[in-house]
Amino acid sequence: MARLPRFVLPGYPQHVIQRGNNHERILYEEEDYWFMWEKIGAAAEKFQCDLHAYVLMPNHFHLLLTPRQENGVGKLMQYVGRYYVQHFNARYERTGTLWEGRYRATLLDPKQYLLPASHYVESNPVREGLVARAEDYGWSSYGANARGDDDPLVTAHAEYERLGRSAKARRAAYAAQAEKPLGDALLTSIRDATNKAWVLGDTAFCESIETALNRRALPRQRGGDRRSAAYRRATGRG
Repeated sequence: MARLPRFVLPGYPQHVIQRGNNHERILYEEEDYWFMWEKIGAAAEKFQCDLHAYVLMPNHFHLLLTPRQENGVGKLMQYVGRYYVQHFNARYERTGTLWEGRYRATLLDPKQYLLPASHYVESNPVREGLVARAEDYGWSSYGANARGDDDPLVTAHAEYERLGRSAKARRAAYAAQAEKPLGDALLTSIRDATNKAWVLGDTAFCESIETALNRRALPRQRGGDRRSAAYRRATGRG
């Protein structure tokens, strides 16, 4: 079956995941983390993507970013992947693929999901048992978003700016939100949309994306679309 193109609209954020092949490690030493960090920053600038949140994990990485040009995300991921594989294979004297196929991505509604997705990304080390708190993990955007640490990779989204009138207030509000665990339903929604490449948002938002791109933004419901007149007539519910 042919793979559907990803949902891409300049100005709309995306949550992106790239994993190591067979879930194997892609980052071992500090130099690896710094190399990938630098390449992500260079690619974000080169291909006009605003990066709002990220985390570099031993066997995968997450990015939450908004492209400002067509195919910006795809070009960024290609750039990072190419240069990092060259670095990794040379450093560890290996050949062959490093990645688990194509990267996974979902276009999301920033009003509803930008901040939850940011917390989802930065709390990944906690869920994986690497640290007790997101603030304890050094290779993420948490320090920039919650403490104001200097991190040239991070660009604040408008939804982040709405958290407070001052930088201090925004950081405090963000940190307070991060203290609250994400609910199971929200975690599932983010994971499913990203892994299955569907749009993450409510019905109205998904319909707006369908109109803009002329394609379905959500999978068809099993047993027919319960909102459609055809389904109601067929089931005697009209």
